[in-house]
Amino acid sequence: MGPRFLYTLIVGAVILACLALRVWDPAPVARLRSLVFDSYQRLAPLKFDPELPVRIVDIDEESLQRIGQWPWPRTVLSDLVDKLRDAGAATIGFDMVFPEPDRMSPANAVRYWPQSDRLTELKRELDALPSNDQMFASAIGSAPVIMGFIASPSHESSLPLAKAGFSHGGDDPRLFAPYYPGATSSLEKLQEPAIGTGALNWVPENDQIIRRMPILVTIRDSLYPSFSADLLRVAQGASTYLVKSSGASGEKAFGEKTGIVKVRVGDFEIPTDANGQMWLHFSPQSRDRYIPAWKVLNGEIGEEEIAGRILLIGTSAAGLLDLRATPLEASVPGVELHAQAVEQIIRGSYLLRPDFATPAELLYILLLGILIAVLIYRAGALGSAVLGGLAVAFVLWMSWHAFKSWGWLVDPVYPTIALTAIYLTGSSFVFLRTERERNRVRNAFSHYMAPALVERLADEPDRLKLGGETRDMTLLFSDVRGFTTISEGLDAEELTRFLNELFTPLSNIILNEQGTIDKFMGDALMAFWNAPLDDPDHANHACAAALRMADEMSVLNERWQKAAENAGRPHKPVIIGIGLNTGLCCVGNLGSETRFDYSVIGDNVNVASRLEGQSKTYGLVTIAGEETASRAADFAFLELDLLKVKGKTEATRIFALLGNDTVRRSEPFTALSTRHQDFLSAYRKMDWDEAEGLLQACETMGGEQMAHLYALYRERIARFRKTPPPDDWDGTEEALSK
Repeated sequence: MGPRFLYTLIVGAVILACLALRVWDPAPVARLRSLVFDSYQRLAPLKFDPELPVRIVDIDEESLQRIGQWPWPRTVLSDLVDKLRDAGAATIGFDMVFPEPDRMSPANAVRYWPQSDRLTELKRELDALPSNDQMFASAIGSAPVIMGFIASPSHESSLPLAKAGFSHGGDDPRLFAPYYPGATSSLEKLQEPAIGTGALNWVPENDQIIRRMPILVTIRDSLYPSFSADLLRVAQGASTYLVKSSGASGEKAFGEKTGIVKVRVGDFEIPTDANGQMWLHFSPQSRDRYIPAWKVLNGEIGEEEIAGRILLIGTSAAGLLDLRATPLEASVPGVELHAQAVEQIIRGSYLLRPDFATPAELLYILLLGILIAVLIYRAGALGSAVLGGLAVAFVLWMSWHAFKSWGWLVDPVYPTIALTAIYLTGSSFVFLRTERERNRVRNAFSHYMAPALVERLADEPDRLKLGGETRDMTLLFSDVRGFTTISEGLDAEELTRFLNELFTPLSNIILNEQGTIDKFMGDALMAFWNAPLDDPDHANHACAAALRMADEMSVLNERWQKAAENAGRPHKPVIIGIGLNTGLCCVGNLGSETRFDYSVIGDNVNVASRLEGQSKTYGLVTIAGEETASRAADFAFLELDLLKVKGKTEATRIFALLGNDTVRRSEPFTALSTRHQDFLSAYRKMDWDEAEGLLQACETMGGEQMAHLYALYRERIARFRKTPPPDDWDGTEEALSK
């Protein structure tokens, strides 16, 4: 087992382990990530905005002292609702549940009175009085009141009364929302007159810190909104929630049921995680958010503090045990969590864990891990340490910047740990197994030669000498059409950026198809196959590379068009021409004793260059020589012409490369190929009438892609009708340009 293989095996195993651990996301990793996000919230909390129309009617300690111990008679709550209604409250929500009748109702209270003849008549009169629950229900029915319920694991409990409808796009949201088999709800007589109902639940995390709030819950087979969501719905007079899940229009799921994406409540669209939970971006506690309940009951609060507001009735009294921990505070009244959720939705300031965050983190670990591992082996620990330090600094900065600027939750900790583990593993191995000669060769030539050649030279350093060999090769030339016009509109920096953006993906395609890049010549690129390493399928690989390069140009043009539109300047599509040719060439280290390049020369190289130049004449992207078309029989080739290129005395058949094997076997191409060959036969026989008839059919079948070619042949036929070619003419055309 060679040292390189062993190194790859060990470091690869560490990288895969890091990726697998992140996908598994065990509790310690998730907790560490959550702690980082908590620290971001403490560094950049939201500021409380007193202009937001959300207030908490607080049953605080002083209210309990003034009104009496909890629970208050529901006549007091009726009075509270009436006063809030009369003051113009937009919505009133109870962050509490009333599952049992009020024990303080007259009929309930008399049961505990002693039996006495003197009290019998009084008991009868009290039995005839309306109960506290009836009075409370009447108050609820006269105001925009929302009742809370608590979804629970109990199968025995009854379902809350539904007050809102749901519609959804994509997968059924009931598949993803937190599921509960039952709920603890208020008395049905209290639910019925209420205009809304919502879940008071939060889904606990391992450390019991609240970071997210469900917007939806599933109870048995029914969807219910959260308390905060229904407050907003009622305040807007909406009746239905719209839930977007994976598979909905505009939501890419690639066939996977990835979860809920967003929930629309009236005019507000709430982004959620896959389970329909909203991340909370907390603001510090502020007493300006609270209105003491006793002041409302005593009439000490002006209408301006109530009118048009969303009011949540809850408690901050410690003795009532409704206190929760958040990233900012160790103890916060539970009602404030719902209030902050409503505030966050109104102001549109969300925290998001984007769908792409985990894949991006995995990709970052993978790419940087591989890059660091490769750099350790090639350049040593120092260079990789610098890269690793920069990578860690970048991910820390990017994570903080994403949080501060966009509210994105991007994990900086796990990529840092993973990259550190990869670095320590790789540098430890290299420290033990240093191969100075192999690293010397890599460092000396990796910037000048193809990666495959560098690896071969690293294995055989004595090959660093002048000399060449004759090999059967496939050549590729690529050039940008109209590059002079393009370059005139760009300064030096823009031109450099353009060429880099162009050549980087094209080069990667060539290298992925086992090719070697010979050189870049301005806007042109030269590559070859079957050297320095043997490649029996070099013609096929070259054709595959040419097709992929043509496809990549569509992607690049789309990107450049968007950039041009954003910059307010016109965009002219960039078109390349490609020439392919196969034959014997001389390849090797060519140059002088002090400076040489690994390159290829020969007549077939010149022909490939000439064919690239003819791509503009024939209006096609890729033109190949006859030998290339013969060797790559599984590709869709269409014979173009008998052409005598510049510098050649004999004509050669040239072909258009139109697609892969799937295209070749397709019915439209088969039909076009047959009709096209019939046309060429008639054309070369100088049967102009038959040729024009066949040409018309070819134009219809070839479409826009072949329009330029067939227009060229129409011009030739028109010319030959006026000036016929000699009787021994075989269809040969002589190229007028290179």
